[in-house]
Amino acid sequence: MMTTDCFALMGSMGWMGWLMPLTVMLLLGLGIAALVKYLFVSRHTLEDRS
Repeated sequence: MMTTDCFALMGSMGWMGWLMPLTVMLLLGLGIAALVKYLFVSRHTLEDRS
């Protein structure tokens, strides 16, 4: 039910309805990847220096 409503709303908005969710998911994925990289790389560089 919820998926059908979501796809109907996306379809009625045209190409913007498909572009916006994809953009949000892409930015969220890049943000999570950057956070994971920052956490693990910063730990390894601090261990290598000491």
